[in-house]
Amino acid sequence: MRIEFAADGVPLAGDLRLPEGTGPWPGLVLTGPFTGVRDQVTGLYAERLARRGYVTLAFDHRNWGESGGEPRGHEDPQAKLNDLRAAVSLLRSRPEVDGDLIGAVGICLGAGYALKFAAFDPRVRVFAGIAGAYNNPYTMRSGMDYQEALAGFAGVLERQDLGGPVEYLPAVAEDGEDGEDGGAAMPGDEPFAYYGTERGASSSWRNAVTRAGLRELITMDNMMGADFLSPKPALIVHGVIDRFCPPSGAEEAFRRLDEPKKLVWVDAKQHIDLYDREPYVSQAVDATADFLAEHLRSGGSGA
Repeated sequence: MRIEFAADGVPLAGDLRLPEGTGPWPGLVLTGPFTGVRDQVTGLYAERLARRGYVTLAFDHRNWGESGGEPRGHEDPQAKLNDLRAAVSLLRSRPEVDGDLIGAVGICLGAGYALKFAAFDPRVRVFAGIAGAYNNPYTMRSGMDYQEALAGFAGVLERQDLGGPVEYLPAVAEDGEDGEDGGAAMPGDEPFAYYGTERGASSSWRNAVTRAGLRELITMDNMMGADFLSPKPALIVHGVIDRFCPPSGAEEAFRRLDEPKKLVWVDAKQHIDLYDREPYVSQAVDATADFLAEHLRSGGSGA
């Protein structure tokens, strides 16, 4: 069912899915890839996990999809964490949900957000990350001329501070790398293969992101959530080959987590395999459902 709620006064649009049978059931809030909207990756996982006995809430974060917020297409890390807070408040208010049994599930960039959110919200008892991007500035700095990148984004923000328009670039580009305006936010053929084709088609997805939002991607520290999640259980599911969210990031997050924790490797060869391809999605869903059955339904170590 479509559902509307608000975070910090900003209207958010979501889809609440219920299992068959009689509740109350455990509840899961889902958050997904950079630029993604709820009828893409998070909707697929929400549907599959609802079949496994969980009330699931997939929603559009502010600035994206059918939710409110300005500027459109802008990545706002703290706002996304606030959105997740409001989503959990909504889940706990529903009679179909056992408010003491709430988990956070993230895919791609959403895994990092779900990890950091779960670490600091005592209402969330279990975390699961799938094909996760666990961003932190240390890793980002090692892969680029960091000061040059920061200077470029400072110029963008200064122009906007002085009354200039919000500056945008495409999320994906067919040529993979170079566009008229300096390239895509997600360069390469993999992102285009999902977002730029019928494969990931959605009426509410827009091929535009703010330039300033990219600064957030290289300065946020979601990896720190791994240091603070304990004693809550954590599951990390990751592809053995992933150009966009390298397995080394999943390994670092797992290393920094305390027990109880589990790392599941899926024989996927592309990051987007875990967006919608079989058997990879089923393998990720099975691993997540099994982990939740042990640690959320049973009221295990996350109590």
